[in-house]
Amino acid sequence: MNMHEIISHVRALEGALVITPTQGDDFPELAWGDAFFYYAPDGRMPERTQPYGTIITKNYPDDSSSELDAPGRFRVNIHVGGAQVAQLVDGTAQPSDADAIRVHPLYGDAGWVSVVDPAERTGATVLALLGDAHHAAQARAARRMR
Repeated sequence: MNMHEIISHVRALEGALVITPTQGDDFPELAWGDAFFYYAPDGRMPERTQPYGTIITKNYPDDSSSELDAPGRFRVNIHVGGAQVAQLVDGTAQPSDADAIRVHPLYGDAGWVSVVDPAERTGATVLALLGDAHHAAQARAARRMR
């Protein structure tokens, strides 16, 4: 599974907005090449809402444990909620292991999981979790509108 397949899957979800910063955009250079997933049926990036999922393609200054600076590597990060993290995580996986669900290296306590290079073992689960995260974001948006 490649990141374009994941992005296409998310874009097909009703009300999904995928932000993919590139050179020349108003986003910081560090974000270029990454992807950020929001529920935004109006097509505008929410100002006060965090994405429910991301794909990052490189090490960040405070986050290098996944070894993403190796060519072709990427990591999918998904907000699943604190209760689900323990059920999903492969406790034997190392931070740089590919195709294994693990606690997000920085935001695990906030209910995030991550997968480096999802493939045969985790690909279908990653897509399902992104769908669940999208629906949860949709429900949060509906509650805010009441």
